[in-house]
Amino acid sequence: MKFLRARKGGEAFYAALENGRIRRLAGSPYEGAVYTGDEYAPGEVTLLPPCEPTKIVAVGLNYAKHAAEMKEKLSGNPILFLKPTTALIAHGGTIIWPEASQRVDYEAELAVVISRTCKNVSPEEAPAYIFGYTALNDVTARDVQKADGQWTRAKSYDTFCPVGPVIETDYDPAGRRVQSVLDGEVKQDGNTNDMLFKPAELVSYISGCMTLLPGDIVATGTPEGIGPMRSGGVVEIRVEGLDILRNSVE
Repeated sequence: MKFLRARKGGEAFYAALENGRIRRLAGSPYEGAVYTGDEYAPGEVTLLPPCEPTKIVAVGLNYAKHAAEMKEKLSGNPILFLKPTTALIAHGGTIIWPEASQRVDYEAELAVVISRTCKNVSPEEAPAYIFGYTALNDVTARDVQKADGQWTRAKSYDTFCPVGPVIETDYDPAGRRVQSVLDGEVKQDGNTNDMLFKPAELVSYISGCMTLLPGDIVATGTPEGIGPMRSGGVVEIRVEGLDILRNSVE
């Protein structure tokens, strides 16, 4: 099933997307969908990021070929970093190029959305804490990253976390193609089978460090092929089986 967030008439709300109609929910969908009876056509609402995370936990170097292109050594555990919620934008939103950077890169990723409070769970237990999956672009100011020697500032500018457009709850993440498409040209073309740590393993590992809350996002890493966007361009994140995430750059 597909869930989203939208705004109409100044009000933001969760909704389900069914048969081309947006069915408004009374609250969040994490403990079960309660419908208000209000329905809209997609053109009647403005899409928002599909969840309201308290944090975005991202995973670096989760594909071996990407680690090789970055000339980074792999460790025995997932490499974690955080992106702020102020970086979130929705499908159709605009990525704003910061003045501090001369190179802003796309990074196509499969993202996990958490369904309930999650702490110290095993990999076997983790799927029960996953609400669904969506597409994410871990936008990165690459020159800032290299200059700083760490990742926080380079990945935290406002608009640097496009996500959506919807959360798909009926989804198997195994063997899924992960692509970035810049101005119609495929730039990244990976597969989730090449992840060093699978989504359930990541949720388990992260929950051993910090409590994950409903709506929190885990970005599972990007395959090889990263590169710069351009001002005026359009970037798409295509994860097989999920709706396409599309954003412009300026």
